[in-house]
Order: sequence, then C-alpha cells, then structure tokens
Amino acid sequence: MMSDAEPGDVRTLLRQLPSLAGPLWSFDADNAPEAPQLLFADWLRFAAEVGIREPHAMTLSSVGPDGHPDARMLILKDLDEDWHFASDALSPKGRQIAGAPHVALTFYWARLGRQVRVRGAARAMPAAASTADFRGRSGSARAVALLGRQSQPLAAPSELAEALEVSSARLAHDPDLASASWTLYAVAPTEVEVWQGQASRRHIRLVYRRTPDGWSRSRLWP
Repeated sequence: MMSDAEPGDVRTLLRQLPSLAGPLWSFDADNAPEAPQLLFADWLRFAAEVGIREPHAMTLSSVGPDGHPDARMLILKDLDEDWHFASDALSPKGRQIAGAPHVALTFYWARLGRQVRVRGAARAMPAAASTADFRGRSGSARAVALLGRQSQPLAAPSELAEALEVSSARLAHDPDLASASWTLYAVAPTEVEVWQGQASRRHIRLVYRRTPDGWSRSRLWP
C-alpha cells in the first residue's frame, strides 16, 4: 500500500540511505587474470563463500522491436567461454533476443561493493542442451515453464492454478517431458567490465575488450 509521503520526503530518505559504506574488498587490477571469465569465476566463488545470497542472480538487458530497453533478473546457468542463461524462446525476452541478439548482463554483490558488466551477442544453444537444462529444473519450475504463457495477461489466480494442475499431471505421467520452446542461451562476450567500489569513490574499474588476438585490458576513471 502506498503511503501519504510527499515526493520530497522520498528524496530526503534517499539522501539519507548509506551507499558503499563498507568495509569493502580490495582489488589488484594490475594483476588481474588475462581473461575476464577467470576473474569473474574467482569473484563468483568468493561471493558464494562469504554467504552472498543468490550470487548467480543477474540482470539481463535486451532491446525490443520499438528500440526501447528492457531488463529483468535471471540466474546464471553456466560459465565457460560464454555466460549462459535459459528462458522460453516465445517469451518477451526470447523474442527480443531473436530480433536483436546483442544483450547486457549485470551482476552486483552489494556487500562486497562489486559489479560485473558483460556485453555480447546471445545465441540459442543446441536443442539437446536446452532439453537437459529444462529437465534439470525443479518440478514446480518445469510445471510453470510448460504452460508457455509467460507475460501473457492472467484473468484470475484460479486460471493459473487450474493450468498448473494439468501441467503437473503431464509431468507426473511423463517425467522426461520438456518444453519445445525452452532455450538455453550463451552470451559470447565482446566487453566485460569489473568494478570494485570504494567508500572514497575512487572506484577501481577494469575493462576487458575482445580483440582478434584475445583480450585487451585497460583501467577506467571512476
């Protein structure tokens, strides 16, 4: 429920909220790995070790046919040369990627003051990989994904409940059932920026850019 607070009260609240209060972690950018995937893997493992909740959560940003940006939270599924995520190819994000494959991924671990930004083109992985990803999901997640109605208008909660009963029954009858439109995507990075925040605002920024010979690295101003 919305309160009766005036916009000015919200501005005051926002100014009072601390940001990058620390203590924050250090980062030796001069001795960073040659490939951004190695540094990201180190940062991800560390975030998990120190108890960051859902360190694999990320924002996927894409562009619609109207040229407007769109963003939502997803879970990272794998990391090799590429960053992987999954979704329904018929969902809004799937249709956006089909029309404009260049996307951005953003990870932020607030307690560490660390951010990673990935830019690149998303491509659909082979059907076998997508099927394996679907079958690896929890039962409830598979039941919802089988509905194939992501982001469509919902008339009433009862409509969802009834559809899930049917979907769950299908899975109970055939545990290997998989959605034909469920797709595992791989983002081939062309640019990766890692950002270590500092309470002094002397943030440490390092950007990797793909070249014909591998990766170049350079520091950025805060």
